[in-house]
Amino acid sequence: MLIASASVRTLLCSATVGTLVFSAAAGAQRTRTAPPATGIAAPARAAQAGATSLEALSTAKFARLVGALSESGGYFDTDNLISNEASYLHVTGALERVGVRGGAYIGVGPDQSFSYIASTRSELAFLVDIRRDNLLQHLLFKALFAASRTRADYLALLLGVPVTTDARALADRSIAELVSLLDTLPPTLASRVKAREAVRVRVTTFGISLSPAELATIERFHGEFMSAGLSLRFASAGRAPRPYYPTLRELILETDRQGRQASYLASEADFQYVKELQRRNLIVPVVGDLGGTAALRRIGEALRDRGLSVSVLYASNAEDYVMRDGKFAQYVANVNALPRNARSVIVRSWFGGPGTHPHSVPGYFSTQLVQTIDDFSAATSPGAMYSYRQLVSTAHIEP
Repeated sequence: MLIASASVRTLLCSATVGTLVFSAAAGAQRTRTAPPATGIAAPARAAQAGATSLEALSTAKFARLVGALSESGGYFDTDNLISNEASYLHVTGALERVGVRGGAYIGVGPDQSFSYIASTRSELAFLVDIRRDNLLQHLLFKALFAASRTRADYLALLLGVPVTTDARALADRSIAELVSLLDTLPPTLASRVKAREAVRVRVTTFGISLSPAELATIERFHGEFMSAGLSLRFASAGRAPRPYYPTLRELILETDRQGRQASYLASEADFQYVKELQRRNLIVPVVGDLGGTAALRRIGEALRDRGLSVSVLYASNAEDYVMRDGKFAQYVANVNALPRNARSVIVRSWFGGPGTHPHSVPGYFSTQLVQTIDDFSAATSPGAMYSYRQLVSTAHIEP
């Protein structure tokens, strides 16, 4: 059952249940009440000074917040275990150049969001997906973070392989070295049992009620990672496999436009940043439709009450599906209602193939795009008809 908006605010604001405390630097992210007509003309290079600080959410408050924000689950034709966007890191340079830093993150999909969170040092994240199964997968990831000290631990448990070296001794290894090591370690019965048990003992400790069928789904998802290993590839029930979909190995080793490996697993510092947010229950999975009437609105209300703005809305290509479902006008209204500042951006994906967009990178089928929410607001009108090609052809930040 959905909880009234006032209750959502209470979960984030009540001093008796663990107030979210903001430092004085929060003033750098004060939100505007009315958006300007145009976006950033010359994006600032320096990130905003200082950083805000949020207290941890208790387990009970985390679970109530998940329930309060979530809608009824919907359908999509894939488990979406990993991203199919090989280009997902191509926006990190633009985000850095614009000065996207801190604030709140809202994103769809599995673990590619962790890389954006780490890159922008988001302070609070909401991972929104129309499928409840996505929430279950994020509980799997949360359990793995809780069971791991380092990236090596995390990857070993995710893939069900034995790491014979002390994982702490591997903390300074490059991600390429870690992947090479993992490639030499086939899973064993003992290592798979250990990995499953690590998840099993933790996944029910997050305060979210899980049915036997949902626990089985989490175990099935984990089993997919352990069976396919680093060769796991995006697949769907309704579409034929695409040769350009990256493997898990390729996603982990992927680089940004400057050639830097930039996933959340590329450095121990980035991994530990995401792990700490998970420990403090500040990465919140939400079942919601971007074109619905509840989830995004309630996230926005909760953030507005604390004076915190959205830094990144990662939509992947979900806007295309929102358009097909006739919900784009509601989506536009939802985005416009989010608290934001001049540096708040939408990150989206275009699957047109190489050379089909000015920002495409040779050799990549997908293209990542960054647009300020102000520019999105100026380019769209509630009730107007748009195609996704029209949307990706509007003003975007140069990569």
